[in-house]
Amino acid sequence: MSTTTPVDGPFPIRVNATPSGCELDVSAFLFKAVFTELITAADEDPEGLVEELKDMAELLRSAVHQGRDSHARHEFDARMVQMLAEYAGDGLIPVYGAQVGRLRDRLAEIAAPRPVPAQREGSAA
Repeated sequence: MSTTTPVDGPFPIRVNATPSGCELDVSAFLFKAVFTELITAADEDPEGLVEELKDMAELLRSAVHQGRDSHARHEFDARMVQMLAEYAGDGLIPVYGAQVGRLRDRLAEIAAPRPVPAQREGSAA
């Protein structure tokens, strides 16, 4: 197992350091859970899914136009929560056993203070 992939299943999570923090790669979750569910829904009822997405697009347009506290925004948010539950397991990615510790360790490693490249060069001079 790679140190950049502390979680190897059921949905692998890669953790990469960035200059300002880190990025979590949850693409396996998106591929296996979210997109698979959407593709299945499209296969079972393509017209229904398209109508649902068109309704969501209309709600979003109304929400943007009417503002954050509009009925359209509240309806859009409620429907997004419903879609999240239906297509993406509430957006929760399970992490089991030793993987929890490996994820913690990888994040702690990234969060530890690191010298900035200019500081290393300056101290070597």
